[in-house]
Amino acid sequence: MKQVLEFLRELSCNNNREWFTEHKAEYLQAKAAFERFSLSLLEEIRKFDSSIGNLGIGDITYRIYRDVRFSANKDPYKTHMGVYICKGGKKSGYSGYYFHVSADAGGGWESGHMVADGDYLCEPKVLAIIREDIEAGDGDFREILSHVVPRLKLEMDGALKKVPKDFPSDTPDSDFYRLKRFCLSGPITDDMITSPDLMNDLIRMFRSAKPFLDYINRAIHYSRTGE
Repeated sequence: MKQVLEFLRELSCNNNREWFTEHKAEYLQAKAAFERFSLSLLEEIRKFDSSIGNLGIGDITYRIYRDVRFSANKDPYKTHMGVYICKGGKKSGYSGYYFHVSADAGGGWESGHMVADGDYLCEPKVLAIIREDIEAGDGDFREILSHVVPRLKLEMDGALKKVPKDFPSDTPDSDFYRLKRFCLSGPITDDMITSPDLMNDLIRMFRSAKPFLDYINRAIHYSRTGE
């Protein structure tokens, strides 16, 4: 992963087509290294989550080229490489396991190394089902969260200011009803990225989050099938 990180940091300092063309061979080497890691990660996740099924590299990784048509940032290339592993592949709409390595040291989806699990953009129908499940479960969602490794935190950014009117505002679950996305995320340090234990660290986090993903994916499946 060190090779990937070094290339991304060079790219971050030279984010233009001329430099990228001159260093295309280095990009292809970094891309190949990241894809090898991603396929190994896929196989390890499949050992404890059989719902993943048969996926190829195109189902779990992303192009480095940015779509700049509607963005104020006109840099042509992403400065991170990410992998998203879920049932049906990255375009299926199901919740999954996400990891990216970044050139930058900040936080958020496009800067800073990150690990995440869940649904970052829940559809309104899915949100309604999850909220109903949490209320009916009487604490089972909190029990699931209690077994997730501490590095992964439930994201509260973008939550509603008030609990929706159809749900109680005076229970231990009240803050969950305000959420507009159900996603666990956490930062990854440079030391972790370059450590030989990176794969084991990711699998430990992802395995702990599987019951959370199952909970969210059950709601997504029900919203589509009614079953």
